[in-house]
Amino acid sequence: MRVKILEPTLKNISRKNRVCAYARVSTDNYEQGESLENQITYHGNLIAANPEYELVGVFADKGISGTTENRPQFQKMLGLCRERKIDLIITKSISRFARNTTIVLRIVRELKELGIEVIFEKENISTLSKDGEFMLSVLSSFAEEESRSISENTKWRVRKKFETGQLIINTNRFLGYDKNEYGELVINPAEAKIVERIYSEYLSGKGTFTIAKQLAVDNIPTVAGGKWCESTILGILKNEKYMGNVLLQKYYIPNHLKKSTVLNKGELNSYYIEENHSPIIPKEVWNKAQIEIVKRAREKGNYQGNMKYQNRYPLTGMLYCSKCGAVLRRRTWNSKADCRKIVWQCSNYIRNGKTACSGTILDDGSASRLNIHEPTIVKETIKNGKKHYSYSGKSKQTTA
Repeated sequence: MRVKILEPTLKNISRKNRVCAYARVSTDNYEQGESLENQITYHGNLIAANPEYELVGVFADKGISGTTENRPQFQKMLGLCRERKIDLIITKSISRFARNTTIVLRIVRELKELGIEVIFEKENISTLSKDGEFMLSVLSSFAEEESRSISENTKWRVRKKFETGQLIINTNRFLGYDKNEYGELVINPAEAKIVERIYSEYLSGKGTFTIAKQLAVDNIPTVAGGKWCESTILGILKNEKYMGNVLLQKYYIPNHLKKSTVLNKGELNSYYIEENHSPIIPKEVWNKAQIEIVKRAREKGNYQGNMKYQNRYPLTGMLYCSKCGAVLRRRTWNSKADCRKIVWQCSNYIRNGKTACSGTILDDGSASRLNIHEPTIVKETIKNGKKHYSYSGKSKQTTA
């Protein structure tokens, strides 16, 4: 038997490794910004100097914690990896890549399945090496513990500042005040006029919606440059800082990995400081505003005092969908105007979608004006492109 060797007709084409680097710092301060620039320059030069490497880019996130995946440049890099446009990622250390063990291992395993290597320079770990994942799981747990320790130390420093009456306020998002060279609150005269206007108009009988609308008509932006909402106006009216006092630790962060704040309902100490800074609103006027807020809330039937909404809202369990008989549930929507909108929506539709029910949606303002005191069926009809509603007592109509 004769065996004939068929030579390959295509020559082996050697391709450079497509390499990128990832860098991150967790704050926006000057020193860390400089550190980030140094990381970018170093890795860019490192990759460009290797003849076997083709530089894809250096992806860098600034001012974002490593405990979260929601980092724009990090996600952009992963997107290119999933498109098979990257062969190798170089990063300074595990903590730069991520400070959450679960995130590190999950992403590294995904990249490994795609044949993509990650090199952690400080720890001298390659994810494609035999013991790479074992070492990574051990060292990344240290990185996560370090993050927790940093978080606890930071919270300790913040609480110590609160105990001594030191403020931590971002005046870039606080209408009416700036900070002087000593970190003290000082009145911003131009912004203070807006605050005074809001209190004056509210106490003269105008509602928060009308006040917000008129500020927008007058082309007066919010302190953050956004649009005025009822909730923004109400927040200003309720803020004790405008009468010169401060309540510290209204909110706290329970989980160092999620970084989200929750309202302090007595879980931690709070600190109330009187006459901390110059007031924009006299104490008597501020107190009148609080009385008026409660008075209007009671008139609408939605004042709950300091109760924890155990019974939810006055209309909870009172409104029913005419299409399926399910109870309507109170929901908060974010509208295009970046303002909150409260509606009552069919709970069957919420849970199971339009296959279960086409749904009924009723605006909270309309519902509140009905003065409902018994279970009521809400019938929604559309005429000439507009929604119309009719109501009947639940006992008077049979529902499916």
